[in-house]
Amino acid sequence: MFSKVQAIFDRPPADPVAKNFPFLGSSWTVTFLILGYLFFVLNYGKKFMENRQPYDIRKIIIIYNFFQVVYNGTLFGIMFYYFFIDQIYPLNCLATLPMDDPKKNIERVISYIYFINKIIDLLDTIFFVLRKSYKQITFLHVYHHALMVSAIYWVVRFNGFGGQFFTMALANTFVHVVMYFYYMISAIYTGLKRSLWWKKYITKIQIIQFVIVILHSVYILVFNPKCEFHVGLHFLLITLSLVFITLFSNFYIHAYMKPRNVKQQ
Repeated sequence: MFSKVQAIFDRPPADPVAKNFPFLGSSWTVTFLILGYLFFVLNYGKKFMENRQPYDIRKIIIIYNFFQVVYNGTLFGIMFYYFFIDQIYPLNCLATLPMDDPKKNIERVISYIYFINKIIDLLDTIFFVLRKSYKQITFLHVYHHALMVSAIYWVVRFNGFGGQFFTMALANTFVHVVMYFYYMISAIYTGLKRSLWWKKYITKIQIIQFVIVILHSVYILVFNPKCEFHVGLHFLLITLSLVFITLFSNFYIHAYMKPRNVKQQ
């Protein structure tokens, strides 16, 4: 029985090269990574910190945020170049490149670097636990981080690297440059945290990125139905984006609109 289950999880990937990349060789690696993450941030981490003072990791967080700004900024620049300048995909059909395409390795490397960044993003929540900032460990936060890692893995496993998902990756890396830059500035200059008026606009651009993803997929489905990118994955992108729009909009209303209404009353 177990061997049959193992065979399902270890079926050959859409791109056979994917198994050579760390974290992509077996589904068990990502599964245990996500389960370990959830167990720590939702259970064990809080018990571990129960009788401890919050750790002073401000310097680590500043370095981490700087690293994320550089990482996401570099990745955004690379994707922007291949997306709009070199144009490895026509904008009206972002189908995964054929195995014999001379730029296939570029597609693989960009996708993999983005995937690794989603794993690195899990540290956000670990830092919250170590600082006892439990109010920041929301359903939206945990769901977003866990889903991004697992979803990218399974998409690569069954569909291959790149393709239409580059739209989300391009928008997401831009958002993360802005977001982690804000976190870095607020960590360096703690007194400015409340005066950084553009914090709420980070949530707005997070919502906008998912609107862009939906519009691009809808455009291709309507005006280029012969595009070879799987229709089911278009609807997966649209569904995930709608869920995130709902969650981020709910967060924005409760964080920035309801408090103002309470004050007015």
